Amino acid sequence: MQHYNPKDWFGLIFKFHKSDTFRKLFWVMLSLAVYSVFVIYLELEVLNVEFTSTVMHSLLGFIISLLLVFRTNTAYDRWWEGRKQWGALVNVCRNILLKTYASKASDSSKSRLKTFVIAYPDVLKEHLRNTSHEHKIELLPEIVGNRSMTHVPNNIAFHMQLEIEKMKTETPLSESAYLALLNDCSTFTDICGACERIRKTPIPYTYNIFIKKFIFVYIVTMPLGFAGQFQYWTILITVFTFYTLASLELIAEEIEDPFGLDSDDLPTNELTATIELSANEISKIAS
Repeated sequence: MQHYNPKDWFGLIFKFHKSDTFRKLFWVMLSLAVYSVFVIYLELEVLNVEFTSTVMHSLLGFIISLLLVFRTNTAYDRWWEGRKQWGALVNVCRNILLKTYASKASDSSKSRLKTFVIAYPDVLKEHLRNTSHEHKIELLPEIVGNRSMTHVPNNIAFHMQLEIEKMKTETPLSESAYLALLNDCSTFTDICGACERIRKTPIPYTYNIFIKKFIFVYIVTMPLGFAGQFQYWTILITVFTFYTLASLELIAEEIEDPFGLDSDDLPTNELTATIELSANEISKIAS
C-alpha cells in the first residue's frame, strides 16, 4: 500500500508513482490524439464541413458520470470491506491469545496456539494472492508441508480447534471460556470466507464491458461533434476527457481486488506483522 501525507496537496499533484493512470494510458492517449488530428483535419481542411453538435455528448456525459460514480463506489466498498475483515482478524487474534494466556492451559498449548495464530494471517494473505506458502513449511511442517492440501488456512483453523479441545480436556477450562475460544476460532473461518467472497466475485462481466464500450464510443465521436466549434483545441479536449473517464475505470479495477501487491491494495503485510507483534507482546505480559 502506498503511504503518503494527505495534507501535502502540491506535493501529491506533481508526484508520479507506478500506479499512476497517466503512465498506463499514455500510449492510448497518444493514439487518440493522432486519431483526433486525422478526423479534424479531414473535416475542416479536406471536406470543409464545420459540423457542431455538443448537446448529445453533454447528455451522454451525465449518464457516463453516473455509471462511473456507481462503479467507483462499488469498487471502494469492496476495498473497505476487505479492510474491515482484516481489522477483525487483528482483533480476533488478540482476543484468542488474551483468553488463552489468561487461562490455566499448559505452556505447550499456549505456545502452540500462538504459533497457529501468528501463521494464520500470513497464510491467509498468500492464499488470497494465490501464491506459495513455502516460507511457512519450517514453522508448520505438518500443515503447510502437505502438498496435497489446497486450503491451508482451513487446515490451520482445524488444528487451532483441536488445540482448544485438548486444552479443555487437559486443564480445568470453564465451559464459558471454552465456548468463547471456539467462537473466536470460528471467526477465523468467517473472515477467510468473506475475503474469498471479495476475491472471487468480480463485478459482473456485462456491466464491466458495457462501461468500457460506452466510454469508447463517447470518446471516438467527440472529434466529429466538437471540431466545428473548438477547431484543433478538440484534440486536447478529447484526450483530457478520455484520461479522466478511463482513469476512474482503471482505479475502480485496481481497488476492487484489494488483496494483491498493487500500491493501492490493502497493507496485509503490515497487518500480518502487527498481529505477530501483538502475539509476542501478549505472551511476554503473561510470562
